[in-house]
Amino acid sequence: MTKLPFVEKYLTLWIFLAMILGVSIGVVFPELNTLLNKLNYGTTNVPIALGLVLMMYPPLAKVKYEGLPAIFKDVKILFLSLVQNWLVGPLIMFLFAYIFLHDSPEYFSGLILIGVARCIAMVIVWNNLAGGDNQYAAALVAFNAVFQLLFYSVFVYVFHYYLLPLVGIDGFDVQVSFQDVAQSVFIYLFIPLLAGILSRYILIKTKGNEWFEKSYLPAISPITLVSLLFTIVVMFSLQGAAIFSLPQNVLLIALPLTCYFVVMFFMAFWLSKLAGAEYKKSISLAFTAAGNNFELGIAVAIAVFGINSGQAFATVIGPLIEVPVLILLVKAVKRFEY
Repeated sequence: MTKLPFVEKYLTLWIFLAMILGVSIGVVFPELNTLLNKLNYGTTNVPIALGLVLMMYPPLAKVKYEGLPAIFKDVKILFLSLVQNWLVGPLIMFLFAYIFLHDSPEYFSGLILIGVARCIAMVIVWNNLAGGDNQYAAALVAFNAVFQLLFYSVFVYVFHYYLLPLVGIDGFDVQVSFQDVAQSVFIYLFIPLLAGILSRYILIKTKGNEWFEKSYLPAISPITLVSLLFTIVVMFSLQGAAIFSLPQNVLLIALPLTCYFVVMFFMAFWLSKLAGAEYKKSISLAFTAAGNNFELGIAVAIAVFGINSGQAFATVIGPLIEVPVLILLVKAVKRFEY
């Protein structure tokens, strides 16, 4: 397990302080939220997108891409990741949403939008902090991105039009375009991925591998933490008023999400271990399975149901719960090192 530097060691504290700061800004300075809400390109909030892209860049610049082809040779582990992400994960989210939100169909629908959007962003950060295999995580994230482009719309349609009616909830009129999915994948994965690949190959070629590994990477590493905290402040400030006005609803949504993160993480971790994956790869598989692409869920909820819908509220609460829960899992996984 990688020993965390002082700042990252107390990351949970910084995250909670960023949450408090964000909510305070949202409540005390509502005019700032009006400005932030205007900084949109389509359904993408530019400050949040910028923070997420910068957050992703340093971990992706550390990946040794020449070794990626060997990762995909392990068909058994790759298949396990596919099952965890595209079968088990969405169904477990549906189950917990039904248990806690069957009387709140809009929130139920919002969690479906989250559950079928597999993680292509923050998982890189959690994996890196927990000492996971960065190359393996990058490969699995790329794998999820391809499946997300192909199947997200299909999954949303099936869950809303077939599974929701089975539990007594009428389906919603949901139309998710390929463009919505492609835009999210492009912004939150391919831009930082391309930047990581280009900077790695260009700088190693011009400056040498030793300079890149010992000077450049340590210099850009703090960008991840700063960008993460900035993104959290912006997310919480945008929802500060809603969090204060509907605290009981926040808790209602938090319950199924917390159960989902914990169950998915440890289920994926132990299944990976039983399948013969080494510890670092098991961490990567676990965080990939537990995390979700909230950016896509938020974008689709706003585009389809509107910014003031229950679906949009539920998807925005998602990352606010994911951040503290997964950072606690980063700390908890130390107990299971093998």
